[in-house]
Amino acid sequence: MAFQISYSLTILLIIFGISQSRAILDSLYYQKTCPQAENIIYQVVRNATTYDPKVPARILRMFFHDCFVRGCDASVLLDSTTKNEAEKDGPPNTSLAAFYVIDDAKTKLEKACPRTVSCADTLAIAARDVVVLSGGPNWVVLKGRKDGRISRANETLTLPAPSFNTSQLIQSFSQRGLTTKDLVTLSGGHTLGFSHCSSFEARLRNFSKIHDFDPNLNPQFAQDLKTKCPKPNRDGSAGHFLDSTQSVFDNDYYKRIVGGEGVFLSDQSMLLDYRTRWIVEAFARDQSSFFGEFAASMVKLGNVGVNENGEVRVNCRVVN
Repeated sequence: MAFQISYSLTILLIIFGISQSRAILDSLYYQKTCPQAENIIYQVVRNATTYDPKVPARILRMFFHDCFVRGCDASVLLDSTTKNEAEKDGPPNTSLAAFYVIDDAKTKLEKACPRTVSCADTLAIAARDVVVLSGGPNWVVLKGRKDGRISRANETLTLPAPSFNTSQLIQSFSQRGLTTKDLVTLSGGHTLGFSHCSSFEARLRNFSKIHDFDPNLNPQFAQDLKTKCPKPNRDGSAGHFLDSTQSVFDNDYYKRIVGGEGVFLSDQSMLLDYRTRWIVEAFARDQSSFFGEFAASMVKLGNVGVNENGEVRVNCRVVN
């Protein structure tokens, strides 16, 4: 997994800056205690992706949802108990999947290096690996996160929704210490995404008193979405991919937005706001620029709310 020279310097500078501000995270954190950790995780993720092409999108989304609630502490991996409903059972997370991939990686890590590699680091590394395996950029994952002991379903309601406008998105990201550019860049993870009709069908019919469908949608694309999501929709699995190259990590997502084919209201709204439009258009023109910024923003995302006082779970689904 070689690094591309065009953005390696940027990543190194960001890593240096974060390392200075948060010494807990270190690219060489497991060099002595579990030097084979990243290779173990990569092999598990690669095998899972070979058998299930949906794994990359699912792992990447899982990482986003983990970091946006309580920071990157693997709280999204905890199972609910009789006394507590955990994050994975919160409304925005019921469609999360592929937890088995992290479970498998953790089982192998425990055999190789017992009680050493946290679930939070495992998920962060897996998120990088699924991007690389899908043809996207590589980056150095800083490590040393600890696993949280608290996971509450009601806290997932703070996750940004597909119906958000750009101002709401900017506010949500800024609360996590992420910039407007990070917002547009990390939204590019939707290049691997799929959405069920329930997340965007409000844009397709009776949108307003004047418009049947959202006027910011390309009319032909709106009709295609209506066909995919008929009324009544008896197929709960119906939906649409968020770009036209759903198994490849590329900049097609931004090209679709420029063409009025952003599936989510939140996606398309970024073209309508002067604070984000120029970034969307720049990434639509230049994939290498998007790749470099995505790698940098993922390093920043991985540093959100790092848990310094947690534990290293033996089983990612339960606290020790």
